[in-house]
Amino acid sequence: MGGEEGNVPVLLSRLKESIGFFEKNLSSALGWARKNSIFQYPFVTACCGMEYMSAMAGRYDIARFGAEFPRFTPRQADLLMIVGTINVKQSPVLKRVYEQMCEPKWVMAFGVCASSGGFYDNYATLQGADRVIPVDVYVPGCPPRPEQVLDGLKILQEKIQTQLHRAATVEKG
Repeated sequence: MGGEEGNVPVLLSRLKESIGFFEKNLSSALGWARKNSIFQYPFVTACCGMEYMSAMAGRYDIARFGAEFPRFTPRQADLLMIVGTINVKQSPVLKRVYEQMCEPKWVMAFGVCASSGGFYDNYATLQGADRVIPVDVYVPGCPPRPEQVLDGLKILQEKIQTQLHRAATVEKG
């Protein structure tokens, strides 16, 4: 019996190791699934919208990123693409759209105006969307080329893959 008591801590530590192994692999699988199924919601306000439409067209094959269909409500999206200039009056709307998105959520600032206000340096223009909501990826350009948008999506995919993902738990209440 003395030998069996010595095995208990080993079994418990192996149980913890196996749970850690399971959580790590589950996180990796969830990261892979999330990075290849990006549900985008475009918040289009200015001229970058034309380049957004060409980047989403068939020539650039955005489907390989799993982001080909824009969603029609922020509640269905996990990527908010801010496309164009944000003025001061739009900032509460942008914040509300961001708050309506489900978790996990990511934000891409599309173009110079969304990233830093662009060349509109006046009282009515917000000098970057990151003053209202957190931004994960900045895509430079005025307007950015579709190739730059694809690079931004690749960077976002890498960020999504490396994040720690946990399975949602439902509590009985």
